[in-house]
Amino acid sequence: MSVGRPLVLLVAGLAALGLAVRLGDWQAGYLAAWLVLLSLPLGALPLVAALDAVAPERFASLRPALAACLRLMPVAALLALPLGAVVPALYPFATGLPAATPLAAIWLTLPFLVARLAAALALWLWLCRRVAAGRGPVALGLGLHAVLATLLSFDLITALDPRLGSSLIGLLTMAAWSGAAIAAALLVTPASRRPEAGLVPLAVLTAAWAFLHFVQFLVVWSANLPAEVAWYLARGGLLGRGLSLAGGAAALLAAALTLRPGPWTTRAAAALVLAVHAAEMAWLVTPAGRGVFVITAPDALAALGLAALAAGLARLLAPLLARRAPLPRAGVAA
Repeated sequence: MSVGRPLVLLVAGLAALGLAVRLGDWQAGYLAAWLVLLSLPLGALPLVAALDAVAPERFASLRPALAACLRLMPVAALLALPLGAVVPALYPFATGLPAATPLAAIWLTLPFLVARLAAALALWLWLCRRVAAGRGPVALGLGLHAVLATLLSFDLITALDPRLGSSLIGLLTMAAWSGAAIAAALLVTPASRRPEAGLVPLAVLTAAWAFLHFVQFLVVWSANLPAEVAWYLARGGLLGRGLSLAGGAAALLAAALTLRPGPWTTRAAAALVLAVHAAEMAWLVTPAGRGVFVITAPDALAALGLAALAAGLARLLAPLLARRAPLPRAGVAA
């Protein structure tokens, strides 16, 4: 494979990221974009494992695209390196603020966070490799994934703005990640392979995601705790309300299309769901240090830079990953 196009993508990504760093306040945009990238392999991980175990023939057309998402895990792990500059700039515990509890004084420290993140990424690399090959045990792998996703959601999302003490953040994150992954798979699967077969999982995941958001908001509204209300107020405004309406529309559209699915309408629903989940990562991350949900030029440049770097690295690593990938077991669609 020619390295010309990957190198162009890498250079363009570094240039965009360098300009974002030059402008300043790029860290929140990079973290949100990295979480979107991470959502593709980690969202595909439980989907491939569950669909292989339950209905491999019905969803065989989607498996190649979902397996391609799994192969993005090494790229996401490499692009986690700049988080070393992101964490000290965004997280309250890294600025020397006293911990709220004795456990937080141990848990929320930079060395321990780096160690946990490195261990989680290593375990996910192993899980993605095994799941792509159709190897079990499925229950153990999904359980380990759920634990890791819950811890990472707390470490990288809740710890940004601890005013919201939600126990649903792990489930919300996993639902969003899997929704984004299956939406991406539906978008790239050729129409001739009947991608509308994945519309029902997309609708179910989007409905579950919307329900979890509603329950979390209802609990905060009924409790009327000032800190948690302030967390939501910081994510309101025109952008926040627009995202809420778009999320509701995505859930309703995906559910309605299950009655009369079609390749192009399925792609339209998938595109809306993917856009909503990408914006949701910015909605969760960017207001932490700004007090308001806005998308700035450095945010956009950091996201574009990460996307170009991810595309370039994926192309460069593709031959290596193809040589090292174990063969799927018999009976599992490749």
